[in-house]
Amino acid sequence: MTEDPPRVRARTRPAARAETRLDGIIAAAFGRHYEVDTPAGRLQCYPRGKKSSFACGDIVEILPGGDGQGVIAALKPRRNLLWRSDAFREKLIAANLSHIVIVVATEPGFSDLLVSRCIAAAESQEITPLIVLNKADLADRLAAARAQLAPFRALGYEVLEVSALDGAARLRARLSGLHAILVGQSGMGKSTLTNALVPEARAATREISAALDSGKHTTTFARLYPLPSATDAALPGWLIDSPGLQVFGLAHLSHDELAEAFLELRPHLGHCRFRDCRHEAEPGCALLAALANGAIHPRRWEHFRTIRSEIDQARRLNPGW
Repeated sequence: MTEDPPRVRARTRPAARAETRLDGIIAAAFGRHYEVDTPAGRLQCYPRGKKSSFACGDIVEILPGGDGQGVIAALKPRRNLLWRSDAFREKLIAANLSHIVIVVATEPGFSDLLVSRCIAAAESQEITPLIVLNKADLADRLAAARAQLAPFRALGYEVLEVSALDGAARLRARLSGLHAILVGQSGMGKSTLTNALVPEARAATREISAALDSGKHTTTFARLYPLPSATDAALPGWLIDSPGLQVFGLAHLSHDELAEAFLELRPHLGHCRFRDCRHEAEPGCALLAALANGAIHPRRWEHFRTIRSEIDQARRLNPGW
């Protein structure tokens, strides 16, 4: 009788080690380099692969590595995305916002068209606009600035008058618990406001300058700062300071989306005689009738037509839109 051969125990591979992932919020974006705040601290991160389409405020999954670095593995669903575009380029600005704070000033002069652009971008993404009139202590310029903002006030948009030199206490209280971004032209005092609202912002700017070995580019990047809530510590807010801007293209919006982004146009949309009405000179145009009877402010109508023409031009230059 022969003995059975001894059984050979099959070798088993060790179980694959699960990847440790952390959720974090993008606090600064420098091209393909991102600073991400996580429960383990701030990590210097790069995207996985060649795609790099993240913005300040994005919630991402991180694969932490050594030396305070990590890899962005996934993007969590966004509440919204604020961005601008022209015929050939897109620029992501910020994500997951509750408010956009549009900073203007009594001096120097500001563009009310740019205010309308920012509001349209916000409305298209269900972000609440808040207009801040800075340098309100310059009494001799205040009346003119108020008059320029009157069409926006008439629509119900909140206008908060502040002076950054006095510490901007009213704005700090208003932003408590919100997820907001400061936008505006250069020279409106946005940096002074940021430093008044977030004292450590100045130190953070110096850190960026040292990391990039240059000071002249520090204002070209958006940065997120925590803003603890004054009413509920469980609902902390944050503020994004963005570079000064002179243009805000909206080439990514369709004609219908642009019209919906102008509050005063909404009640009249769909009531024109012709379904394909372009609101130029067509008979029975409900928007032109509203303009004639004062329901639409002429300046805002001019803004709408200007932006719509730019969208048309962008589509002619780039039919891929």
